Amino acid sequence: MNVAPVIHLQALSKIYGEGSAAEVQALREVNLDIARGEFVAIVGPSGSGKSTLMNVIGCLDAPSRGSYVCDGVDIATLDAAERAELRRAKIGFVFQSFHLLPRMSALDNVILPLIYAGVPSEQRRNLGLAALTSVGLAERAHHRPSELSGGQQQRVAIARALINDPPILLADEPTGALDSRTGAEILTLFHRLRDDGHTVVLITHDPQVAQHADRMLEIHDGVLKETA
Repeated sequence: MNVAPVIHLQALSKIYGEGSAAEVQALREVNLDIARGEFVAIVGPSGSGKSTLMNVIGCLDAPSRGSYVCDGVDIATLDAAERAELRRAKIGFVFQSFHLLPRMSALDNVILPLIYAGVPSEQRRNLGLAALTSVGLAERAHHRPSELSGGQQQRVAIARALINDPPILLADEPTGALDSRTGAEILTLFHRLRDDGHTVVLITHDPQVAQHADRMLEIHDGVLKETA
């Protein structure tokens, strides 16, 4: 039995300023299938289209042409509010900058999305502690970001991304602000999350980082290709 991919892009293009003198084709006829529980890296230099591709996969931007099916849902059928709900339920984001609130504890940073979602206090706390445990930081739950190392702060950010138990984790240059040893620890964590059933999509400019994934693709001038 064939299992549908959790991410399916078909003939997908993104064009900015279409028809104008300033037209830019950021993505060109991209085809991509990513299976559930797969760890995939997309590598390319600045201006290659990798950030645009991440924004489309993350439902932060819409394609100009082609189709995107996210965990069985055709994005073209959704309005803005429905796309936002799908993004909340199915996609966790991790960035190079940790985006932690400095006056809040690690636990409070992690559960912030649940506060906005109206989840009761005790349930928020339990879910937050479980998320911190999954990234090995339960004992640091009440520390503020300034009391944590860079690697620990990124783990808090990953725990926050996991708080809604999304099937997809999108990581944009997640090791860019870390030293090589700490970066390797974060990549090891991504492998463990993959083993737990999450689909991890890593966006990076660094081929050495990308090689830690199960599968690597390269993007140049908006064209995505599988590496040998």
